[in-house]
Amino acid sequence: MDATTPGPAGTTHSRSDRPGSYPEVFPPGAAIPEPQYEQNSYYRPPPPPPQARRQRRGWASAPATYVLVGINCAVFVLMVLSHVSPLSPTTDQLVFWGADYGGFVLQGDWWRLVTAMFVHAGIIHLGLNMWCLWNLGLLGEPLLGPVGLVAAYLLTGLAGDLLSIAVNPQIVGVGASGAIFGIAGVLILLLKSPLLPVPPAELKRLRQSVIYFAAINLVLGLGTSVFNSPVKTDNMAHLGGFISGLLIGMPLLPRIGAARDRFARRQWITFSAATLVLLLLAFGVNAYYHSPR
Repeated sequence: MDATTPGPAGTTHSRSDRPGSYPEVFPPGAAIPEPQYEQNSYYRPPPPPPQARRQRRGWASAPATYVLVGINCAVFVLMVLSHVSPLSPTTDQLVFWGADYGGFVLQGDWWRLVTAMFVHAGIIHLGLNMWCLWNLGLLGEPLLGPVGLVAAYLLTGLAGDLLSIAVNPQIVGVGASGAIFGIAGVLILLLKSPLLPVPPAELKRLRQSVIYFAAINLVLGLGTSVFNSPVKTDNMAHLGGFISGLLIGMPLLPRIGAARDRFARRQWITFSAATLVLLLLAFGVNAYYHSPR
């Protein structure tokens, strides 16, 4: 989940007085399926014997998932090597490494909306988020393909960070959980398709597990605000990622099961439209905060 910390020295209206606080995240309990996909070449072939299946569960089976997890871990290692605390980084350290802070983003540092989703406030925060990303990625990459999974991660993560700034630009937020919620939102819709060559009971079980994951963690995040918990979460980043994931999944749903070229074309149109919408929303947020009051 996205951790939130107070703004850099001298700022006010921060949500937490614990730099490096992080939310609790629990991955979905679904077993990763090996469905017998037929038409779309993103899909896996009929499952091999158990021993061979275990051998295929590596880099080649989900390259984008491994790359995203690897980048997040590499950034954290570089932070620690630069003498950032592995347990509770300070707010200034997180901002230095690219945290999402409205005071800087609205002054031109828009790149922080992307970099923040690869920065984490401590090893526990990183571990929880990467466990969720790995589970959802292995489930979603056979459906979306490597490029589609990366696009969903970046677009929904950016949407979450943008909503966080729009609602409260005074907080500092880091973490991949906006993007993780976004992937969950996409999967909730795609796993509803009757066109997937997977037994309906299995699809229902997988979809329910993703829904439970999203619902439980959204409630936990809300609880940290309602009950003034010392562990703070950026609920707007989670909500923005989840809603954008649902919106991205809607136009993809009718083609999930079609031939690869048709689904890839629908993905290209959907991701391009989502990028345009996010650019317009960013322009609107910027204009709002720079308009005369």
